[in-house]
Amino acid sequence: MLTSERKTLIQQVLQRDGRIVAKSFAEELGVSEDTIRRDLRELAKDGLLQRVHGGALPSSPAVADYRAREQMASSAKEKLARAAATLIKPRQIVFLDGGTTNLQLARHLPQTLQATIITHSPSIAVELAHHPSVEVELIGGRLFKHSIVSMGAVSAEAISGIHADLFFLGATGIHPETGATTGNREEAAIKRLIARQCAETILVATEDKIGAASPYLILPLDKLATLVVDADLPDTLLKPYRAAGPAIVKV
Repeated sequence: MLTSERKTLIQQVLQRDGRIVAKSFAEELGVSEDTIRRDLRELAKDGLLQRVHGGALPSSPAVADYRAREQMASSAKEKLARAAATLIKPRQIVFLDGGTTNLQLARHLPQTLQATIITHSPSIAVELAHHPSVEVELIGGRLFKHSIVSMGAVSAEAISGIHADLFFLGATGIHPETGATTGNREEAAIKRLIARQCAETILVATEDKIGAASPYLILPLDKLATLVVDADLPDTLLKPYRAAGPAIVKV
């Protein structure tokens, strides 16, 4: 089998099974494990999968720039965000992470909701500027352009002084083995800090993020209180997520 054929097959198996185990896959094809590992390294370099110990997982599609991500699964994001907005109760203090799904959540907050929204996303702050009864606190710092959020020491210092009820986390992938992940180490650290300052962490995940992984861990599944997903996802797919701890809300 040619290298290009193996790589195509690897991507097909990842799409079908959600993971590749290098040793067993090599045995199945009758090639060395080193050959498969080399294929995985090259595919990972091209952003086509995420290598993990012993094999690989599907890579997250949420690696495009912010403008491109706004167009991805926009109707699904709107549906999930509309439902997630109902999880916020009056007078709660809520931290909204950056990201296009959470931007949709901000757009769908009820006009009668009285709450405090904290965010390090200028886009979300601007979206909420005209909300009649939501107080908005914007965290400053150095702008991370990929996600349009502030980061760095200034952001971390401000976040450390906050205690909030809910944190709506943004992630590029969530997988039973790797937990909630993202593509930037510093951004992952900021997200973990926010989670530590909030009583509950909620992740609203479109279908393309379920079963996908990025290089940097944000939180393991047992640190999530709630996972909001599409109602069409089969229970068999969601079983390992539910077993890990978070409540599953299907909408």
